[in-house]
Amino acid sequence: MKTTTQFIQKYGQPNKTGVGYLQQITLPYPMRLAWDISKEVKKITCHKDIAEPLTNVFKDILVNYGLQKIKELGIDLFGGCFAFRAMRGGTSFSVHAWGLAIDLDPERNKLKETSKTARFARPEYKAMIDIFYKHGFVSLGREKNYDWMHFQYDKF
Repeated sequence: MKTTTQFIQKYGQPNKTGVGYLQQITLPYPMRLAWDISKEVKKITCHKDIAEPLTNVFKDILVNYGLQKIKELGIDLFGGCFAFRAMRGGTSFSVHAWGLAIDLDPERNKLKETSKTARFARPEYKAMIDIFYKHGFVSLGREKNYDWMHFQYDKF
């Protein structure tokens, strides 16, 4: 997995507004805002370099699971992508500061949860995680056994 230093070397310093590097993508299926599921998310803002791979992740998830199963499993619970901030509990930039990471279903895949309790550690989510890897993302859950909600671009 790439380090913050490597992200800075590749993408430069992030900025509060994301000017110069963010792009909006249209999702192939509607998602729900994780903290207010009555709000539908049809577009998300991410780094321009991952617009295509991230769109392809969600297209493949839709083909693999179908919309009904996506909703049943909570794969459509959007927890954020671009957020100019430091890593939780740290001082280095979060990968979210560049819009190069996405969180899904944060309530059932909490930051410090391990594979014993995190929803995304269950077998029914393996295909979803494999799809993220196929398109250049890594899962902190799979890699470090914590923060199962978090998928970040790692291909450069």
